[in-house]
Amino acid sequence: MPADPAPLLDPEWTLASLAEAGPLLLAVSGGPDSVALMLLAARWSMRARREIAVATVDHGLRPESAEETRLVGDWARDLGFAHHALSWDGAKPKTRIQERARAARYRLLAQCAHEIGATAIVTAHHADDQAETILFRLTRGSGVAGLAGMAAISRLGELSLMRPLLAFRKLELEAYCVASNHPFLRDPSNENPAFARARLRRLRGLLEDQGLDTRALLRLGARAARAEAALAWSAARAAASLPAEREPDLFRTGAAPLRTLPHEILQRILASEIARIGASPRMERLERMVEKLTAALEAEATLRVTLGGTLIMLADEQLSIEREAPRADRLSRKPKKSHARSIE
Repeated sequence: MPADPAPLLDPEWTLASLAEAGPLLLAVSGGPDSVALMLLAARWSMRARREIAVATVDHGLRPESAEETRLVGDWARDLGFAHHALSWDGAKPKTRIQERARAARYRLLAQCAHEIGATAIVTAHHADDQAETILFRLTRGSGVAGLAGMAAISRLGELSLMRPLLAFRKLELEAYCVASNHPFLRDPSNENPAFARARLRRLRGLLEDQGLDTRALLRLGARAARAEAALAWSAARAAASLPAEREPDLFRTGAAPLRTLPHEILQRILASEIARIGASPRMERLERMVEKLTAALEAEATLRVTLGGTLIMLADEQLSIEREAPRADRLSRKPKKSHARSIE
């Protein structure tokens, strides 16, 4: 093992967030960022007290990917890690390929983590990835939560998803590999203009000329993260103080207290209850529903909509959210008559 190329990166400080985690699965593609993560883990003083394995996902999208996966496996074993080669098998989609490849990658990593008893997946997302994510979401009109970017620690089902390298630039991680005299791979798809993120990278130079560089995007993300935390705190307090009936398949509250809530807080409370009873709705559909509900509340009208596997009803000054009945039951159920004006 080569000596640690200090002072480029310090494994103890860089991986401090992993100290309290259980067995770890490192996601290593072979690029300089993930190879740097693997090198840091190999030099980490807590390595002897942690079960750490490495996994590489072969998406099968390039002819050389199988050989690259084998090579990464050799590197991992040379550093003393068990290596798991994971394959995205079957026919590949013709559209939204990167989005679906990402979903497949996390699904395969989660399956592997469960099989080997890991409680956390560790990825090598870095500061440039964070800036790119924020810019990507900005171009798609994301809300505050999206503009906050990736969290250092989030959840993937029952697993922790940990990103200890978000404070470092890609060039720093590449320099760490070079100083360690360790090879790494480059993925040509990162420059493929067929993919939206690759096209965004080509625009970065123009945006940087206007001041929207990586530092500016990271500042935006940090400010959005603070705003998101404040909104989440406010929504949680408002939800706790709301006089409501909550059962596994039901949420019911009076209309009057809902009229006093700011639009964003109302939307967050309803999103939480819909997800609890049914499933998390898409943001655009949630926003349209809340707009209809707000109009109905102001007009003292009735409302009946479905969203996220739930039925949302406003009638007789009561709002209820309940699990949506099976289609056969819905067809046989007759709506109740109401003298209040209805908003569709």
